[in-house]
Amino acid sequence: MNTSNGNISKKKRTDTARPIYSITPFTLLDYPDHTACILWFAGCNMRCGYCYNPEIVDGKGKISYGDVLHFLEKRKNLLDAVVFSGGECTLHQDVLWLAHQIKELGMKVKIDTNGSRPHVLENLIAEKLVDYVALDFKALPGAYQKITASQLYGEFVESLDILLYSNINFEVRTTLHSWLISEEDLFNMTKFLKEKGYQGNYYLQHYVGDKGSISKLPESIKKVYTHEKFDFPVKIIWRN
Repeated sequence: MNTSNGNISKKKRTDTARPIYSITPFTLLDYPDHTACILWFAGCNMRCGYCYNPEIVDGKGKISYGDVLHFLEKRKNLLDAVVFSGGECTLHQDVLWLAHQIKELGMKVKIDTNGSRPHVLENLIAEKLVDYVALDFKALPGAYQKITASQLYGEFVESLDILLYSNINFEVRTTLHSWLISEEDLFNMTKFLKEKGYQGNYYLQHYVGDKGSISKLPESIKKVYTHEKFDFPVKIIWRN
């Protein structure tokens, strides 16, 4: 395990780096049972066609860590937690340092991740700097590169294994587009999770074409996922 125990400096970082694209100041939807804000980290190492944050994925950050902490210090009594989203938050230098500062403020930390940086996830868990993780399950190996424009499936599996063998609360989630993932594919994904020993809810979100996305995709047919052909081995919950 590549940890940095005892080495997280408490000194203030410089404001030259601006990794955050924007901040959603308040949400009741993104961290179960908690009031939170969302930090949208710029940049990603995947290019999923259905991604509805192309301006964040391809854009540059505008907000420094110092700006973030100033924002949070004024909201210590209003927010329970901070969500690191994006983009891909684990790509950024000093993400552990920022999580440490947020924990010092008495807030919880949730990480939204594509699982491509398992060593960063492992370090966050080892340092007790994360309280909840949402892990994106893009596809099984046959479709993973096509959907993500990456070859990071092995890293995703490693991240899933890290979470399964930790005591961290986490969820697995998937965005579905009927042209990319069939109901049979979805069944095989649930079978994979079951075989891995995943016992939590599997959250599904249908692609919504009314938002701008990275690629122009044909309309996704939601009725493809009728659940009539298969008895899914893990509990599925749809999110709108």
